[in-house]
Order: sequence, then C-alpha cells, then structure tokens
Amino acid sequence: MKPLYLAAASALALTAAACGPKVPAARAALECPMKQGELTRTMATSDGKTCMYAAPDGAEVTLQLVSTAGGVDSALANIETTLLANRTAPSAAADGKDGEKAAEPDAGAKGAAARAEAEARGDAKGGVELHADADGNVKVDSKVKVDGKDTDAVNVSVKDGKTVVTESGDGTTRVNLPGIHIVANESDDTAKVQVGPIRIDAGGDGATVRMRRDVRLRGEQLNPDKRGVRATFVYTGEDLPDGYRYVGYEAGGPKRGPITVAVVKSKSERHDGDDVYDDVKRLVRKNGGV
Repeated sequence: MKPLYLAAASALALTAAACGPKVPAARAALECPMKQGELTRTMATSDGKTCMYAAPDGAEVTLQLVSTAGGVDSALANIETTLLANRTAPSAAADGKDGEKAAEPDAGAKGAAARAEAEARGDAKGGVELHADADGNVKVDSKVKVDGKDTDAVNVSVKDGKTVVTESGDGTTRVNLPGIHIVANESDDTAKVQVGPIRIDAGGDGATVRMRRDVRLRGEQLNPDKRGVRATFVYTGEDLPDGYRYVGYEAGGPKRGPITVAVVKSKSERHDGDDVYDDVKRLVRKNGGV
C-alpha cells in the first residue's frame, strides 16, 4: 500500500504545482498602436524596444522597454537622473530687472501638490488642511485653538488612539497621522507631503511628485505575491532645459523586468484632468501587464 500512497501524494504535488501561478513570459517587444486616445505614434524602432508619440499640445512621449538587471529602483533612479540633468541654476535674470519681483511659479508646478489634497484633507484632523489654490500656491490651513488661543503652526499626531494638536514652537506645521505626513514651512512656502505611496515636495520654483508601489501582474489577482511594480515621477519647474516645463515618467511591469516606461516631456503646463496622461497610463499598463 505504501507505493500507492506515495504515487497519490506525488500526483497531488504535481497538480498543486501546475495550478500555482506561472511566471509570465518576459515582454520582448512593445505593442505600439498608431493611435492611443489623443496620442499619435511618430516613430517605432525595428526591434520593438522603443516607440514615440506626440500629443496635440506638443507633449512628447517615449515608450520603451527598460532592463531591471540592477534592480527596479536603480533603473527608475537612472531615468530620474537623466530627466533632471542640465537644469539651470536661478540667476539674476530670473528675478526680473530693476528689482522687480520674480515671476511666480507656474500653477502646474505647485498644482502637483493638489494630487493628494483630497486624501489629506479628508483624513487630517485638528483643523489642519493642505490646499493648492487656483494659482497653484500651496497653503496649509492650521488655524486652530491650542489652550484657548489661536495659532498658525501646530503639531498634529495620534496618541493613545486620539488625535492630539499642540502648538509648534518653530513656526512649522507638522502632521503625522496614519498614512498622512505633512511638513509645511510658511516662512519659505515649502511643503513636503506623503499620502500613502505618494510623496510630494513643493517649493518656490517647482514641485516633485513620486509614487511607487508593488502590484500584482495581470492575471494574478489571487496570487499573494505582488510581482509587479508601478511608479510615477513628475517634475515641474522653470529650471528645466530647452524650454520644457514638465518632465516625468509612468512605469509598470514585472520586477524581474523588463518594465515598460513612458517618458513624458512638455513645454506647456500639464493638468490633473489631462486626457493625454490617461492615454500614457493605458499604454504602460497594456505593455507592462499591470
């Protein structure tokens, strides 16, 4: 009987292995349709590793397969470094002539902080809210009463399951709540925001937005392991070379690679409701399998 039990056990093991999640085949070439929403393909390499698109407003999109041989984070960091290379340092010319006030940062730059505004405002307690107004100015509304008096700079945190608000002694507002972290300095109009996987750093002349999270690959909804990655990077500012005002990427794919990366460059402002960026995401998800 023992041989029978061993045979049955081996059959069950083989069946379980066959039903387990299979590793998807690595993508060897991109699917680059001639049209994707508002995007029109302008070029595709013969090896299928790169294709380029143009948007009606002049935005340039380069879709490419990127190796993750050195790790996903290293590959993404290299792309960021390339995008931010050759930025111009602030100069006297940027401040205007005859002591005129420098031009305000474009709304698209500080407006990047508004991507997390709804989440931050919906969860933060103690009267602290982060706002990006119509002109793109980042403001932290922290006008609350501490010990019976109004104060503008506060510390907000959770202690023993309750939200605690205390006065800040250094003029900086700090919010540390589950999933939400904000540091805003009113003296220099800077704000650092983290809402879940989204990180925003908004300053006087630009804003940087980063998002990276592990995800399941297409067809692996029941797999407990998240073998894919999605990432977003956006930088907007007036110090970019060649007249660009916006650079960034959308990336997705299996961590083992290659991942699909769409690099976006624009000489005009981008907006949260822009259909072009939705089209970029569709291209990345289609090719990245996430």
